[in-house]
Amino acid sequence: MVLATVETAITNKSYTAEQYLELEVSAETRNEYWNGEIRPMPGGTPTHNKIGSNMNALLWFGLKGKPYDLFIADQRLAIPDRSIYAYPDIMVVPRPIELQAGRKDTVMNPILIVEVLSNSTEAYDRDKKFSAYRTIPTFQEYVLIDQYYPHVEHYVKQSAHQWLFTEYDGLDAQVMLTSISIEISLADLYENVEF
Repeated sequence: MVLATVETAITNKSYTAEQYLELEVSAETRNEYWNGEIRPMPGGTPTHNKIGSNMNALLWFGLKGKPYDLFIADQRLAIPDRSIYAYPDIMVVPRPIELQAGRKDTVMNPILIVEVLSNSTEAYDRDKKFSAYRTIPTFQEYVLIDQYYPHVEHYVKQSAHQWLFTEYDGLDAQVMLTSISIEISLADLYENVEF
């Protein structure tokens, strides 16, 4: 069977997960998969990338010597209960990494996911993505970082259907990531970011 390119695929109504994965291997851009629909990922701004890079560096140093792996935006995540494949901005995954059966490029067991919000993705990251992420059994913590002013929204799983929400404002604030025991300073997170 010959498949179309991702560019033509996104104009069609429905694809199987297998067709999406085959297309994604040769795609020049990243695309998410939502229950039959292929959605192109928007490009990031310099501010988005600075904040993501800062968070990645803070986590990388904090995780040294700990049994976790850190992944940035190019790592695909499978969410089988919703038939979704997504590319979170940042994921922390405990070792050993659980890969989707038959794949070497798709992880399944994040404990922490971080998204940097933008005007175009803010509602999607807060609502549909978070709802889908919550179906992952290993998922324990969600961090949403605003790129327009120093503000972080932090969700920590308390029980099967209960999440504790805390928000942090200003560069003096500190966020404790409980799943990996790392404290993040908003001053460090937003270093060199101009509002």
